[in-house]
Parts: sequence; C-alpha cells; structure tokens
Amino acid sequence: MSGLERVENEEQLVKQAVRGDDRALSDLLRGHYAMLYRYMLKVTMNKAMAEDLVQETMLKAIERIGTFRLQSKFSTWLISIATRRYIDEMRKQQREQKWQTQEQALQAIRFDAAMQRQDWPHALDALGALSYEIRVPILLKYYYGYAYEEIAAWLDIPVGTVKSRLHNGLKQLRKELEADE
Repeated sequence: MSGLERVENEEQLVKQAVRGDDRALSDLLRGHYAMLYRYMLKVTMNKAMAEDLVQETMLKAIERIGTFRLQSKFSTWLISIATRRYIDEMRKQQREQKWQTQEQALQAIRFDAAMQRQDWPHALDALGALSYEIRVPILLKYYYGYAYEEIAAWLDIPVGTVKSRLHNGLKQLRKELEADE
C-alpha cells in the first residue's frame, strides 16, 4: 500500500469511526498505539506512567470520537488528548506533593511538643481561640493521629473540607504562636 493509499484509508476509517463504526475506531486506535506510546514514553520518561496515560488516552478517544471534527490528523488529536492527560497528571502530583510537604511540616508542630515547653498555656489558648469546626479536626489529626477519611466520616464532611480546615487552622495557629515568640 502506497503512502497516499494509507492516508486515504486512514481518512476513510476516521470518517467511519466518527459516524459510530466501532471496528473502524478499533483499527485506528490499534494503528496509532505504538506511535502514541513512543511519544508518551519520551514525554514522561517513565514506562509505567506512559502505559497508563496511553490507555487513558485510548479510553478518552473512544468516549469522544463523536467530537472529532476532521480538521486535523487523527494522530494529532490523540497526541493532544495524551498531552492534556499528562499535564493533568503532573498537576495532580504537584498538588499531592504540596499536601504531603505541608503535612510533614505541620506534623512537626505537634501540640504535645508545644505543651512540653513552658508556653503550653499559650498553645492551649491559641487552640481554644479557634472555632470548634477547625479545632476538632486539628486535634484529631495532629494530636491523636487519625486519618483524613476517619475524621471526615466522624464529622460527616468531605475529606477535602477536612484538609482545608486543617490547612487554614494550622496557618492561624502558626501565626498566633509566632506572634507571641
């Protein structure tokens, strides 16, 4: 098959896939898998992540084939999906890393350490000045060591709300304790 025939065949497969032909879509995805994997391997420099992202890209392509407008090559469309998935994954990892870094830094400010110093009454005052919605998660997480999920279940709030209250509460505590040092 010549290069022109291959291009015309691909254009025909794309048109059929957009119209709902699962066989044509399957042939297209199979034909582009190796190219997309090589691209993601170069982007991620991580074999496992590249494999995961290619699989996610293929699933997105299956879900969204009806939105493909034939204004670019099919391979370009797949690469754009894969690139967006990679960027989303990197943002997610950065957020998780930020939370972990904050968590480690905040755990270093253990209340029992503050209470062992001479200023434990001040630490208790600062803690007492917080609203109960913030104070309770702080005590449960950093003094008693419970997991976010457990705290969320006990307080009947989302895990994200627990994390937000912990972040904001510890920021308030740190500000109050540093102001008096």
